[in-house]
Amino acid sequence: MAAIEVRGLRKTYGRHQAVAGIDLSIAAGEVFALLGPNGAGKTTTVEILEGHRRRDGGDVRVLGVDPATAGRGWRARIGIVLQEASDQAELTVAETVRHVAGFYPHPRPAERVIEQVGLTDKARSRVRTLSGGQRRRLDVALGIVGQPEVLFLDEPTTGFDPAARRQFWELIRAEAAEGTTIVLTTHYLDEAEALADRLAVIAEGVLVAEGTPATLGGRATAEATVTWRANGVVHTEKRADPTDLLRKLVAEGTDLSTLTVSRPTLEDTYLTLIGENR
Repeated sequence: MAAIEVRGLRKTYGRHQAVAGIDLSIAAGEVFALLGPNGAGKTTTVEILEGHRRRDGGDVRVLGVDPATAGRGWRARIGIVLQEASDQAELTVAETVRHVAGFYPHPRPAERVIEQVGLTDKARSRVRTLSGGQRRRLDVALGIVGQPEVLFLDEPTTGFDPAARRQFWELIRAEAAEGTTIVLTTHYLDEAEALADRLAVIAEGVLVAEGTPATLGGRATAEATVTWRANGVVHTEKRADPTDLLRKLVAEGTDLSTLTVSRPTLEDTYLTLIGENR
């Protein structure tokens, strides 16, 4: 069953078409990553799904409801982590989480959520004293405290150090394991590859590719690049199936310690996809 259905989504600002007829279907319990360069239409699309922005055309259903006309009951079923969030700077972390938890019918215990995002030692600190990364962790805590059925994460790990990012990844995997549908926008392709069941690439308001991280843009069937060194010379060949070439090199006694076989990375594929649309 789809948690999110989008058909022919359009949004225009003046003469600029930010979203130009996007179709999406995101299954319940799926982690779905939306990728694209700045200005591609990612944030506009997500804000429409959240009910924060009006669309100009198309049909949108999130948990079976049109976000444009949804009421408080629907909003209690979703969680949002915005790119930039305002906060109550004079409240403590614990006070802020408890305050937001009060808006939901069945919130998680504030102390548990604070622990999940790694802010237990900052629970009594005022929000204004937090670092940028710690504030971002607080944003995530506010997004999950209501036990959402759908969680929207817009660039959630901006400002995180590598260890904090990995901790966040485990949190998202745990949310997904509990059945939460997660829509993630990120510029970190390793993050998308590590977390997403499926992903889509948007460029200039158009959906240019959709698939799993392994198959996006034909990655799984792309030619393999075989590189090796022989007699001081570096050789490179591209093969759809490199098996015969590898057998030949073994038979010739090639030093295999210098040999690499690679297919396009997610980054290679992504850059090609957004380049094709420019």
